[in-house]
Amino acid sequence: MKPVYFLLMFWLTAAASCAQTAQKSATDTGYRFKILTPEEERVIVHKGTEMPFTGQYDKFYEEGTYTCKRCGAELYRSKDKFDSGCGWPSFDDEINGAVKRTPDADGRRTEITCANCGGHLGHVFLGEGFTAKNTRHCVNSISMEFIPASAKNSTQSDTAYFAGGCFWGVEFYMEKLPGVISAESGYMGGKEKNPTYRQVSRHETGHAETVRVIYQADKISYENLARLFFEIHDPTQVNRQGPDVGEQYRSEVFYATPEEKSILKKLIAILQANGYKVATALSPAGTFWPAENYHQDYYDHKGTLPYCHGYVKRFPE
Repeated sequence: MKPVYFLLMFWLTAAASCAQTAQKSATDTGYRFKILTPEEERVIVHKGTEMPFTGQYDKFYEEGTYTCKRCGAELYRSKDKFDSGCGWPSFDDEINGAVKRTPDADGRRTEITCANCGGHLGHVFLGEGFTAKNTRHCVNSISMEFIPASAKNSTQSDTAYFAGGCFWGVEFYMEKLPGVISAESGYMGGKEKNPTYRQVSRHETGHAETVRVIYQADKISYENLARLFFEIHDPTQVNRQGPDVGEQYRSEVFYATPEEKSILKKLIAILQANGYKVATALSPAGTFWPAENYHQDYYDHKGTLPYCHGYVKRFPE
């Protein structure tokens, strides 16, 4: 458990408050919903509307894909986006099967929702003549997330899973590496489906706080990722990292291939030869469960450095 004073400060933040509110709205549907802020919940769950000309994707035309903010399902392609001048992102087509249309009770408009999770997107209008398809999906920016084409289309991307204490610190260092597309905090190695932070912290699931790293294999190797992992946390500690104590803070790497396992065993042998009593466990990768939204990019949002992780050179040149 983290120090009491830290938990008290943490739960007093607005992020924790909105996370508690949103958690109640994420019903047990089998989907892994992201934790929503109060404003995101007002629009996505309670079918509100953001103010026109205020959304981040209104005047935004980079190449990529727009996904549901709530569940991550793909919704729209950038090639179908156009400027309607209405103040909200406009699309004249959706990804096949991604959007559900439901006429409003008064019959005046047609609501559009994510077909995967039911999150509110906006409304669709026909016959306005903006494009040849004669269709306008008027979507709230706050209902979507954008994935750049450069990240999505990487043909040599791969995934690695590292658990080394509090996932905030591991994520912080991993996502700074050139060649890393994204680093995401979550849970792996336990028995519970869709575990929550509270369950994991209470040792109810057996999960370890784990970071999923998506990287470009042509720019950075798995071995270099693993080397950094062993140098940003203390691999000799058992079920703890610094002041954080508990099985969720154990040192463990979840490998996806025999090659990854072989690399890890080689690196551990080097450390052992240099006097380190390595406690890091090696386990086959299982299901990765993303952590709540307020855990993602924690130190970047807070503007501080990790308190229980730091770089220590452990390998020879």
